Amino acid sequence: MVEATQERISGIRRYVALLPFLGLLGVLFCFFVSLELMGTSMKLLGKGFATQLIETTSNPFVALFIGILATSLVQSSSTVTSLAVSAVAGGGLTIAGAIPIVLGANVGTSVTNTIVSLGHVARKEEFGRAMGAATVHDFFNLLAVAIFFPLELTFGFLSRSSEALTRGVTGVGGTELFDFVGQMTAPVVNALVVLMQNSGILVLILGVLLLFLSLRYLVVLLRSLFLGRSERLINKYLFGPAPIALAFGTLVTIMVQSSSITTSITVPLVGAGIVTVSQIFPFVLGANIGTTITALLAALVLSSGGDQLGIAALQVALAHLIFNCCGVMAFLPVQRLRRIPIMMAEYLGRLVVKNRAWAGVYLGCIFFGIPLMIILVTRALNF
Repeated sequence: MVEATQERISGIRRYVALLPFLGLLGVLFCFFVSLELMGTSMKLLGKGFATQLIETTSNPFVALFIGILATSLVQSSSTVTSLAVSAVAGGGLTIAGAIPIVLGANVGTSVTNTIVSLGHVARKEEFGRAMGAATVHDFFNLLAVAIFFPLELTFGFLSRSSEALTRGVTGVGGTELFDFVGQMTAPVVNALVVLMQNSGILVLILGVLLLFLSLRYLVVLLRSLFLGRSERLINKYLFGPAPIALAFGTLVTIMVQSSSITTSITVPLVGAGIVTVSQIFPFVLGANIGTTITALLAALVLSSGGDQLGIAALQVALAHLIFNCCGVMAFLPVQRLRRIPIMMAEYLGRLVVKNRAWAGVYLGCIFFGIPLMIILVTRALNF
């Protein structure tokens, strides 16, 4: 009797242990459905809507600041880059319009760290250290954009390199591996489109809502599955040699699907004086690479059918990956270059120690004020 009861309890425990993994599969399915819905909505909305959207982002500077502002508002670069990739796959965005948006999303994603650092505002010295830890990510991304955005505008650096890489991926059948996803989601997507009465607006709204929800719960589930088990490894390798910290930051971010989570871990550690900004820098750069995986996964699914717009979406996602990898290669190996974003972050930390108001000025201007002003002024002047 006792043995039978123990076996039943053991069986229940095994079933309960499987629930998070089953939930993860369900959330991934919803994520894939949301991508297909958004791509379908662009086609339903027609050429006029697509033309208007493309014209909105025809100015690369506007597109860059749209990416910064949108990501700062939703606090998720994965959401913004996935939206951009889906818009390209649906014909609503060009590659030239989408690449600046994902570069802007790279800058906007670090707003979460800066907000996290405000939790230390009551203790002046601690707040200064926390602000330095939070903004080293910002300054790295801003410097990377300052280098590679002009190269993209002048020589098409990201466009051409991602195009070559896309040909390599499609040439070996990389996108066909995800064709089964499209086949699985097609019945659900078709049913939802019919339910929405083939309305492009309703399908787009449903797709965006489903994307937000699926990414939200994807982060929650992955965090519960992996992050707790990774804490000891984080403490062991986060402050180790740069290549190990870089790799570990990349892997943890891939597992939890959020660079905001992995980089926010470092803010209270630096604030408490346990580690320095220099020590966390390689880990932060790894998180920057890991955050590109969501959009890349989305693009692989959208390009699995082999159509040209899907392939274009894959090129945008690969441009995002190339940008982050090149940024790491530009700054991390050379000590003097590595010190530039670190010194900028530490200087801001010293400023907020003298006057906490600098934190609000920085947060408001970099992530909201300047992007909004440039977007409005550029549109008013019809640039």
